[in-house]
Amino acid sequence: MYKSAMTSCRLLEVHTEDQTPHKWSVSLTEELFKRFFSLGTPILHKIFGEGSLFSPLLFGKYFDPSDAFPLWEFESDILLSNLRSSGKTSVDWFQADEAYVLKAELPAGAGINTVRVYAENGKIVEISGQWKQQKESKAKDWRSGHWWEHGYVRRLELPEDADWSKIEAYVNNDTFLEVRIPKNTLDCDTDDTMTKKSDSV
Repeated sequence: MYKSAMTSCRLLEVHTEDQTPHKWSVSLTEELFKRFFSLGTPILHKIFGEGSLFSPLLFGKYFDPSDAFPLWEFESDILLSNLRSSGKTSVDWFQADEAYVLKAELPAGAGINTVRVYAENGKIVEISGQWKQQKESKAKDWRSGHWWEHGYVRRLELPEDADWSKIEAYVNNDTFLEVRIPKNTLDCDTDDTMTKKSDSV
């Protein structure tokens, strides 16, 4: 699914300051999504369709992508088994000894270069991008209104041992996104030393 010899790999900046605090304030309900999706264009179907990281139906039942999901608590083989058997998914995630990894295909032609990765308060990693320009340039930020008409998002809960300050995100060939979240490697001896120092003060 993912080619090992990538010809173009670009490091994305992982933002840690929230420029739009009121984003995702409008929920995408299942009824609203079905209505929106049924009127959609091929590119919209590519972004929100079955198997896409940004699909509200990625996890087998409806789930607003702007709500945080504890991705690494679940095995990808189990959650995506139906999609995998039909060849419809382009998402994978796993846990290695040193890091949590997410790999996903970005929707072609859907504002790929606008994809942003944001680490929120050490608890959430957020991947979002804009696929359609707003008609009114003076309008509010696309994230604060009916964001699905202009962009896409997936918010994921970070595991407790994730080192959010060292998250790295890459885009390969403007097609595949890879997010690597290192694990905290806390040494128990360090804690003991700190305890002894505080006792002696």
